[in-house]
Amino acid sequence: MSDAAILCVDDEASILKVLKEQLKRHFGNQYVYEVAQSAEEAWIVIDELEQEGIKILTIVSDWLMPNIRGDEFLAEVHRRFPDVVTVMLTGQADEAAIERARQNANLFACIYKPWTEEELYQVVCTALGE
Repeated sequence: MSDAAILCVDDEASILKVLKEQLKRHFGNQYVYEVAQSAEEAWIVIDELEQEGIKILTIVSDWLMPNIRGDEFLAEVHRRFPDVVTVMLTGQADEAAIERARQNANLFACIYKPWTEEELYQVVCTALGE
């Protein structure tokens, strides 16, 4: 089992399923792939991975989610885990939200829905320094 993880956060289960399948297709067993349907669930996953000694390398998070926006969630991730590379996935974020994420979450990239598998792969590959 890998000691490095990619976490995807989106309130739509179908999107999480596709993200996980696409990432796994390109990176195989190189990473652990985790998903969460909310920021609250993501923090539980993050804590569990940390306890297992698995380092989260990147988080791909939706912007429009219940209770907290993706830019706010990623800013908190960056505050607690500055080495985690943050990527925002959105169909609705405005430029101000993207700019806030760049400034407060050290946003690496923004992927717009609908994305292509190649685009996802290129962004995550570059984020991971591969």
